[in-house]
Amino acid sequence: MSDVIRLSAAELGAAIKAGEVSSEEATTAYLDRIEQVDGDIGAFLHVGRQAALEQARAVDAKRAEGAELGPLAGVPIAHKDVFTTKDMPTTAASKILEGWQPPYDATVTARLREAGMVILGKTNMDEFAMGSSTENSAYQLTRNPWDTDRIPGGSSGGSSAAIAAFEAPLATGTDTGGSIREPAALCGLVGAKPTYGGSSRYGMIAFASSLDTAGPFARNVLDAALLHEAFSGHDPRDSTSVDAPVPPVVEAAKSGDVQGLTVGVVKQLDHKESTQDGVHQRFQETLETLESLGAKIVEVSCPSFEVALSTYYLIAPSEASSNLARFDAMRYGLRVGDDGTRSAEEVMALTRAQGFGPEVKRRIMLGTYALSSGYYDAYYGSAQKARTLIKRDFDAAFEKVDVLVSPTTPTTAFPIGERTEDPMAMYLADLCTIPSNLAGNASLSVPCGLAPEDGLPVGFQIMAPALADDRTYRVAAAIERAVTERDGALIARSPYAV
Repeated sequence: MSDVIRLSAAELGAAIKAGEVSSEEATTAYLDRIEQVDGDIGAFLHVGRQAALEQARAVDAKRAEGAELGPLAGVPIAHKDVFTTKDMPTTAASKILEGWQPPYDATVTARLREAGMVILGKTNMDEFAMGSSTENSAYQLTRNPWDTDRIPGGSSGGSSAAIAAFEAPLATGTDTGGSIREPAALCGLVGAKPTYGGSSRYGMIAFASSLDTAGPFARNVLDAALLHEAFSGHDPRDSTSVDAPVPPVVEAAKSGDVQGLTVGVVKQLDHKESTQDGVHQRFQETLETLESLGAKIVEVSCPSFEVALSTYYLIAPSEASSNLARFDAMRYGLRVGDDGTRSAEEVMALTRAQGFGPEVKRRIMLGTYALSSGYYDAYYGSAQKARTLIKRDFDAAFEKVDVLVSPTTPTTAFPIGERTEDPMAMYLADLCTIPSNLAGNASLSVPCGLAPEDGLPVGFQIMAPALADDRTYRVAAAIERAVTERDGALIARSPYAV
C-alpha cells in the first residue's frame, strides 16, 4: 500500500498507463489509508468507496481494451464539498444543505471524470467557504497533519489535510480570498488560484461570485499543473468563463527556469513587524535562492494593497448576502417549522436561523448592511472603487516585473480555537492573498521550508498577470527544486508521511 501512496500523481498516472499498477489497486490503497487515519484528521465529510472502486475498474477496463489514457487517468482525488456531484451529497459543510443530493455535476466534477480521475469523496471546509481555518464547518473539525492541535487552514482545509495526511495524491479547492493558497502554505503543499474565469464556476456553490475560483492542491508543482490543466478551460455555461487557451502550466512546471526573470517583492505585503520571524526568514532565503538562479529581485510598491483587506470584507459579504438568499427552505435543503400553521416567511426565518452557522450569519449581516439603502455608496460602492485601484497597482507593477512575490501567510498554522472568538485576527490570515482575488490575476503558493521556531511549513506566494498562470508554475518549480536539493522533499517530513 505505502509504495503506491508514496508515488506522485504524475508517477502514479504513468504507472497505471504502463500497466505496472491498476487504478483499482491505487484506489483501494487510498481508501484504506482514509479508513486508517481520517478518524484523527477529519478531512472527509463523505467517502464514496463503492463508487470510487467502480470508477477505478472502468479505467482499468479501458486500458485493457487498449484505449489511450491521459496523464491522470485512474489517479484518485479528493473533491471539496462545494462542487456538485450527482453520485454523492453536496453540503458546502452547512446544515442547510444536509443530505442534499444534486441532480447534476459541476463542470469541474465532470472534467475530473472525463480525465478518468477517481473521486474518493468530499472534503470538509468552512461553511460556504467562509473562513480561514475550517473551524466553521457545521459537521466536524479538521486537523493539520503536521500538528493535530493546529488548524489546516481554510476554507479548503479538508482538501489540504487529506493530501498532507497522504489520504489522496491530489485535491480540488476553491479560492475566494486565499482559501487554496493559505491551507496549502500551512500544510506544506502546492496550491494555485488560477486566473479568475480560467476555471468554471458552474456547479460550484457560490460564496462571492466575482471572486470565487476553483484550483488545484498537490504535493508538488508538476502534479498541481497537471490537475490545473485537467479541469480548466472555457465553459459556455459560466458567463464569467474566459474564452482563451489554458496557459501552458505543465510545460512551465517541467521547466523551472527563472534566468532573466524580474521578481517584484511587494513592499506592502512584507511587513517584518507583523510577520512571524521564521516565516520572514524563509521568505528572505527564498528570494536569495531565486537571485542565485538568475532572477533579478526588486522592491515594488502597491499602495492600495493597504486597503485590500477592508475592501474584500465589504465586497465578499455583499455578494454572499445576495447569493445565499437562494437558501429559502422552499425548493431544496433544510426546512424547519413547516407544520401547516406558519407562513412561508416564518418557515424561511426559522430554517435560516437553524441552518446557517454563526460566521455565515455574520457575513450575511455585514453584506446586507453594506448593500442597504443609504449605505450602498459609502460602503459597497467605495469598496469597488478601491478594488479598481488595487487592479491598477497590479497592472503598473507588471509593467516593470514578471511576477510579484510575498509570504503566503503572515504566520504558520495557529492552534485550534486560538482565533475563533476574534474574527479580525482570523481575517488577517488572508492579508497577503486577498489582493490577487480582487484583481482576478493568477497566484500560487509553494512550500519554501519549515519555520525554525515551530517546525511548521512556510508558503511562498507568486503572483502573475491574468492568463499568465504559467509564470507562477515556472517560479514555483525553481523554488521546489532548490528546496528539495537543500532539505529533501518537504512533505516527506510530515508526521503522516508514509
